[in-house]
Amino acid sequence: MASAYFDPRAPRALAHRGLAIDAPENTLLAFARAMAVGALYLETDVHASHDGVAVVSHDPSLDRVAGREVAVGQLTMAELRRIDLGQAQGFASLEEALDAFPDSRFNIDVKDDAAVEPVVDAITRTRAAGRVLVTSFSDQRRRRVAARLPDVVTSVGSAGVLRFRLAASLGSRSAAIRALRGARALQVPERAGILRLVTPRFVDAAHRIGVEVHVWTVNEPADMTRLLDLGVDGLVTDRVDLALPLIFARS
Repeated sequence: MASAYFDPRAPRALAHRGLAIDAPENTLLAFARAMAVGALYLETDVHASHDGVAVVSHDPSLDRVAGREVAVGQLTMAELRRIDLGQAQGFASLEEALDAFPDSRFNIDVKDDAAVEPVVDAITRTRAAGRVLVTSFSDQRRRRVAARLPDVVTSVGSAGVLRFRLAASLGSRSAAIRALRGARALQVPERAGILRLVTPRFVDAAHRIGVEVHVWTVNEPADMTRLLDLGVDGLVTDRVDLALPLIFARS
């Protein structure tokens, strides 16, 4: 199965945890709201439940989203589904999300080591490898998934991003390729502390070796326009409803 993840021409908008203006983040409702405004790409995060299921959740605990001081990994998937996140939404499994939105591309951030095997299982069971990009702050975690699912495309982790940034500043194509270690995207914040990652040289170096640059998390239209003018390939945004018209206007 060849990946179709990059088939639509860039630039692209990735709905960060869905569209959570009037829906709880990272829920099936938030994903449906994103699709309703035209989103093709759904960005999400995954932890592992106590019984080894890939759970759609950004945080490792329920404290922020449900007001409960308990870790996602302490509860079974059945227990997590019963948690009230608002608007009749509970936690969903990754398999449920992939199955519910078969026409969507998914950008999946694997948040912990325990989630690697459950993520592989969910993608395999739904035959979704061709429409999935896997990322993680841990390059090792990202490569573990890629080794099991060769049709899945990936984004480089934090250490790889910094190595790529250095290679780009030095103008070393070979070092830039080595930094990626098979990844086909660089999903980065515009800045990391005082260091600006996304520069014209950074974007140009990525494009010269056929790699996309996606910037997170971009919510202001002025910033979206500025980054699109710079040539970035994707905007990871909480306001996909604002990003899509800007992108469509360039098509």
